[in-house]
Amino acid sequence: MTLPHVDHDAERSEDEVDRLVAAWRQERPDLDVEPLQVLSRVSRLARHLDRARRASFAEHGLESWEFDVLTALRRAGEPYEMSPGALLRATLVTSGTMTNRIDRLTAAGLVRRRPDTEDRRGVLVSLTAAGRERVDSAFADLLRREHELLANLGKHEQQALSGLLRTLLVPFDATDTGAR
Repeated sequence: MTLPHVDHDAERSEDEVDRLVAAWRQERPDLDVEPLQVLSRVSRLARHLDRARRASFAEHGLESWEFDVLTALRRAGEPYEMSPGALLRATLVTSGTMTNRIDRLTAAGLVRRRPDTEDRRGVLVSLTAAGRERVDSAFADLLRREHELLANLGKHEQQALSGLLRTLLVPFDATDTGAR
């Protein structure tokens, strides 16, 4: 998938959000529609990013949820294993959802379960060699695509945008219950 080239003069050109904000200002001049300037763009960008990510994962035979679980295990470092409880906290899903995901990934040969030697009642989920190879390849491809998405922003602009988005996200992350 080739990502669209972003016009370097984008700040001076009109986008879809400019048009919808102008329409709302005309129809509802009594409302302050300024939040749409930022949040509608974030929402639209999120949809484009989601499409690019799904395409990247699909090229590696993965669904988004599979990538989430496999990357959580990969980030854990050697021996690339976690308890199901730690995995559900890392991926923000419910226990039943995580059990189903682990079952499916096990059937695909991407993870395996083994008894937890420190807790006789527990199990650990480990990344298999095939799982590690698949997630490493998908992650490298994802990063390539994300670099392309950000190519029209300089390093300082990327850092500034990252900081601003972090400021918006921190309160949400602080109140997240850990389950979707």
